[in-house]
Amino acid sequence: MELNQTSPAPTSAMLETEEDPCRVEVTDMAIDGATLLICLCGLLGNAAVLWLLGFCIKRNPITVYILNLAVADFTFLLFMVISSILYMIDNICSAAVSLTYLRSVFLLSLFSYNMGLYLLTAISIERCVSILCPLWYRCHRPQHLSVVVCVLLWALSIAVVAVVTSLCLLHEHEPCQKALIFMYALNFLIFALPMVISNVILFVKVLCGSKRRQPKRLYIVIFLTVLFFLIFLVPLSIWSFLQQFRYIFASSQVMFLLASINSSINPFIYFLVGSCRRHCSLVSLQVAFRRVFEETAVTMTCN
Repeated sequence: MELNQTSPAPTSAMLETEEDPCRVEVTDMAIDGATLLICLCGLLGNAAVLWLLGFCIKRNPITVYILNLAVADFTFLLFMVISSILYMIDNICSAAVSLTYLRSVFLLSLFSYNMGLYLLTAISIERCVSILCPLWYRCHRPQHLSVVVCVLLWALSIAVVAVVTSLCLLHEHEPCQKALIFMYALNFLIFALPMVISNVILFVKVLCGSKRRQPKRLYIVIFLTVLFFLIFLVPLSIWSFLQQFRYIFASSQVMFLLASINSSINPFIYFLVGSCRRHCSLVSLQVAFRRVFEETAVTMTCN
């Protein structure tokens, strides 16, 4: 959880529900309803990605990352569906939903939220290396590197979220605050910054390359995915960081609505980029995905 850079913390807006348990906010209900609808569409889209990349399309190093990214987005959206429903129930006067459970759901969403950042960083660096060192990439890249990297990133995400969850649920505010700030620093310095630098290098290399060759669909997909990731998740990162210092500039519902859009939009990016040719004719979902993710064979001797 997501996402990225930094990750969402337990919201103070949830704390406000304890003060007036029978208060109904129309705006909050509308935002939660929109979030729920977007999450349901995103679940369908990511389920299609999981099915096509898992069973219908030949796997390659990039599709391994994309498959894991779809798992992370699907998990995040599933948590957000649960959170939105619980929030809506709690907003229409229900004492059955405990604050601890609501906070647990939001903390668990960090797992998939962080994975989105970690995987996008891995994809960006891998594509950047393939452009800067094409001969080494094709001839000497370890065969199972993508699988190993994904396993390590899942383990890192589990470890980080386990520490944050234990400190935030079982201890006072100060240990939780320190754990979250450490996680923000880790996400920004180790992942978000290299991701941005890699994409800038990739963008410059593609623009400065041969004018006869148009950018590949895969590069366009990576650009758009990272761009929307930054657009929708930078506000949430800033919000969640400032909230540790009791400064709130927007409601939690708006921030998580943006995060839900980010996790839902990737399948539509894949389809639109894969279905657009000269006349931008729509094609079947499977054909569109093949155009994006199946790499063309390039003969290169490795002596």
